[in-house]
Amino acid sequence: MLPLLSCATARVSETERRSTPPRRLALASMEPRRTLVVDGVTLALHDSAPDSAKPVLLCLHAIGHGGGDFAAVVAAFSNDFRVITLDWPGQGASGDDAQPASAVRYTTLLEGVVQQLGVTKVVLLGNSIGGAAAIEYASRHPSEVRALIVANPGGLDPGGFIARLFIGNLEAHFHDGVEGVASFKPWFTKYYDGILVTDAAKARKALIVDAAWESAPILEQAWHSFAQPEADLRAKAKALPMPVFVAWAAKDELIQWSRNREAVEAIPHVKVVQFEAGHAPFLETPEAFITSVRPFLSHLP
Repeated sequence: MLPLLSCATARVSETERRSTPPRRLALASMEPRRTLVVDGVTLALHDSAPDSAKPVLLCLHAIGHGGGDFAAVVAAFSNDFRVITLDWPGQGASGDDAQPASAVRYTTLLEGVVQQLGVTKVVLLGNSIGGAAAIEYASRHPSEVRALIVANPGGLDPGGFIARLFIGNLEAHFHDGVEGVASFKPWFTKYYDGILVTDAAKARKALIVDAAWESAPILEQAWHSFAQPEADLRAKAKALPMPVFVAWAAKDELIQWSRNREAVEAIPHVKVVQFEAGHAPFLETPEAFITSVRPFLSHLP
């Protein structure tokens, strides 16, 4: 009688997947940091000029990243703006959230952050899910948003059967990460080779990949949320009354220009600039991004 062959999936232990301090701290907003407690969540942020009268530029990162993504933005615009970078829950230096990650949830937390900081007429800079939260917030509070800068935001794809398959496939991969399936980390490494594609982002990409096991649960939650009806922001984007700068990473294979162009061009007061980047122009092509955004900011009403 032949022995039974084991078909068990190779897994990585919880001990191997976690570290103290967590690897995601390397992605956090820069020091000095402060924390705010919003709806039971401890949120970390960097504020370049607390209590100043400078106009506010508030930066919102992509899922699985951290506020440190915006280091070049902080350096470039802190003379003229009070630049604030926020770490989403369970990312960077922020605490965990009892509610799953989504653009709608993040918008609610953003509302609490803005209220506690007492800032008004903010410029929001958001990437990916951070861009979706920026659009959602601007739709809810149009009089409080001076302008939007969004880089490959979620919520503008028309969806449909193919999109649901694509999202489901990614959600399954991130679930492997939650379960500790050993093949997840090599897959995630290759996945990020197609997301951050320039030399300028190499060091940042390595830190994101290093924190893959810690990010997996939040990534699974976020991708699940992208398939829900409330994730569709096309009608809200079309009604935005403020100036909008769309910084589009032309090499993005996740959020593709061909599927988002119609919704982007329907935004009333939109300026679109394309960059040779994979998902985050301010991180991958910082000089080109800053050069393009500076005139937009300097001419705001």
